[in-house]
Amino acid sequence: MSAESDKSQSKTLKPASAGKGNQTVIEIVSLYQAQSKIYPRAVSGLFARWRWGLVWFTQILFYGLPWLQWNDRQAVLFDLASRRFYIGGLVLYPQDFIYLTGLLLISAYALFLFTAVAGRLWCGFACPQTVYTEIFMWIERKFEGDRQARIKLDAAPWGFNKLWRKSATQLSWIVVGLWTGFSFVGYFTPIKELWAEAFTLGFGPWEWFWVLFYGFATYGNAGFLREQVCKYMCPYARFQSAMFDKDTLIISYDAERGEPRGSRSKKTDIKAAGLGSCIDCTLCVQVCPTGIDIRKGLQYECIGCAACIDVCDGVMDKMDYPRGLVRYATQREIVTGAREHLSLRHLLRPRVLIYSAILLTIGGAFVTSLWLRAPLRIDVVRDRGALARLVQDGRIENSYSVQLMNNTEAALPVSIGVRGIPGAEAQVRGTLVLAPAESRWVPVSVQVPPDAAQSLGAGAHPVEFVISLDEGRAPLVEKSTFIVPR
Repeated sequence: MSAESDKSQSKTLKPASAGKGNQTVIEIVSLYQAQSKIYPRAVSGLFARWRWGLVWFTQILFYGLPWLQWNDRQAVLFDLASRRFYIGGLVLYPQDFIYLTGLLLISAYALFLFTAVAGRLWCGFACPQTVYTEIFMWIERKFEGDRQARIKLDAAPWGFNKLWRKSATQLSWIVVGLWTGFSFVGYFTPIKELWAEAFTLGFGPWEWFWVLFYGFATYGNAGFLREQVCKYMCPYARFQSAMFDKDTLIISYDAERGEPRGSRSKKTDIKAAGLGSCIDCTLCVQVCPTGIDIRKGLQYECIGCAACIDVCDGVMDKMDYPRGLVRYATQREIVTGAREHLSLRHLLRPRVLIYSAILLTIGGAFVTSLWLRAPLRIDVVRDRGALARLVQDGRIENSYSVQLMNNTEAALPVSIGVRGIPGAEAQVRGTLVLAPAESRWVPVSVQVPPDAAQSLGAGAHPVEFVISLDEGRAPLVEKSTFIVPR
């Protein structure tokens, strides 16, 4: 069995004393906790199938999404150079950063809700670290064998058999890591262009950096760090307990049923022998990707992958014992022995209701905001180089720059007018037709007749720019100020 072992060392040094009866004791304590490598055993079962189903789903989504096309362009593209973000039919600009904030809030409260109801579902089934570790371990098993074979291979001296197996594993990991980095960059650079550049190694400096950096991070985290990321680097494991209560579904060992544990034959009468259902096979430890013993109770290292449930159920089937020695259960269930994790009492708890209400509110506001989003975004900036000037017929003129951002993928005819000051006129050169997803700065001059300027008096006065679209759409209004000089 390979599990974490504490090997913190301390040494006591006793140097010669300066005088009789005097002795200085120096104790040196090593702060490094040595650990043996964890060799997770392969497992099959219901939760393993769920885990692999999510591996397939997430990776088809991640690797395939950049290749989808929408209106003759990439369906999902975060074009940083042109400052446009395309998600299906949505065209977003940096000014739409509020939507990213809303999305992060929805993700956070969804994580809180799922954790309060059923523990670390995200960590065990959908977290990228879990997903890629599962893929890398599958590759490792294909070339190096299952747990015992890998232990023997690592202990064996270097030879041709060990060399080719280790080399094939590392090469496959590198290929997966580089393809992952390439796909990641494909969300920011059109992936078809990136694919053409890959054959000539014609990437730009930033593309090279991110392909190699993201590929190396995937290779290192999933191939070598593995459980260390979950145990020491990820903050979620540290604060998850704040979201647990006695009605949270967690992976639990039924100690009342399992103890006292001990090996026995299938024909042994466990009641007569004074034994529990646990045969102490340690398979639950051998399949654990973080190397913990679930029989010791809830531990922060547990990522909720349920591998121990699958393997324990298999052992119970072979021994003709009822399943569920290790199972998803609440702490209240384990104490009372009642199977109530699907009851309303489990679901309709204050924290679950609060998380659900917040999530529905933010989600509803997010969807409504996207649905009611105007087809055009505008921004008006005064020309600070010349606050006001006198033009023909004694009219007062202020100059502005109006930024127009087309939020649609259709040509958008636009006309600009002003209101709020009697007789004010907006002058724009030429006709305005915005191309699909176009962003343009338009110079606009606003002129006010002398009598209106005189009635207003010197100083700054509010004025509204009215941006009219095609028929059937309400005009957009943006406020600014008009300066009348002394």
